[in-house]
Amino acid sequence: MKNKVSKSNPTNFRGVFSALVTPMKANGDVDHAKLGAVVNHQIRSGIHGLIPLGSTGEFYALSSAEREQVIKTTLSAAAGRVPVVAGANASSTRDVVMFARQAEQLGCDGVMLAAPYYSLPTPEELFAHFRAVNNAVGLPIMLYNYPGRTGVDMKPEFIARLAALKNVRYVKESTGEMARMTTLMRLCGDRLAVFCGADAIALEAFMVGVTGWVGGIANVLPQSHAQLYELAVVKKDYVRARKLFFEMLPAIELIEGGGKYTQWVKAGYGLMGHDCGAPRQPLAAATKAECATLRQALRQSAEGRRKA
Repeated sequence: MKNKVSKSNPTNFRGVFSALVTPMKANGDVDHAKLGAVVNHQIRSGIHGLIPLGSTGEFYALSSAEREQVIKTTLSAAAGRVPVVAGANASSTRDVVMFARQAEQLGCDGVMLAAPYYSLPTPEELFAHFRAVNNAVGLPIMLYNYPGRTGVDMKPEFIARLAALKNVRYVKESTGEMARMTTLMRLCGDRLAVFCGADAIALEAFMVGVTGWVGGIANVLPQSHAQLYELAVVKKDYVRARKLFFEMLPAIELIEGGGKYTQWVKAGYGLMGHDCGAPRQPLAAATKAECATLRQALRQSAEGRRKA
């Protein structure tokens, strides 16, 4: 499938962005050869952009040196074919600024930023945090609202306020509430592009006009993800888009709703012929029984039937 998004304007992000897995060797080290292969597979499958070091990429379990090398490997393998938006999250503003500057210096096209986790900043503290990062870099910023992960909920009105900052251009809205996305679209207009971050409502999100979809399950079913965007957004063929999405849903709902997102994304990618190892502890590899259940769900889609 030909990729529809040109790198000629890397700040005009749209389409499906994979929240990349970080492959691990049996000893727990990052497997950079396999990471390069993952990048190539995603791009060849039609994915429009890559996000290394998101939660699916286990950024929280990597050292600073490992994070830098993951970005370098991703950029080298992507070779300018699609935008690379690096996760730059940490628990302190100082570290987020450091990681964001690092991503810019290495050549990334943008950074993705969630609220700092664990500290539970107030809205004014959180605004000052994002303003500090905004002022430290010249890259487009994709906000990432996922209170289930961070403990902090960025309401649409707060995100609209952040959209006044010069580099805040995108938001990945992951609460799973459609009203959040439509409210953001109404409040922000062209100032902020909305990406769906809740896999199970991606089709509905496309139909109301979101700019794109960021998801970890795109690692597992990249051709289906790219094809859904093509059908729903480019061709507006909603009948075929719905059929495809309903075939994808068993796997999406299982992975997203099972409480083991990263574990099952890695397991699912392995079942599709791309072994990427187990997650780092404290997460553990999916069990044989879980993999059997996952394989059955994957085979509900044409892509899964071909490979799983």
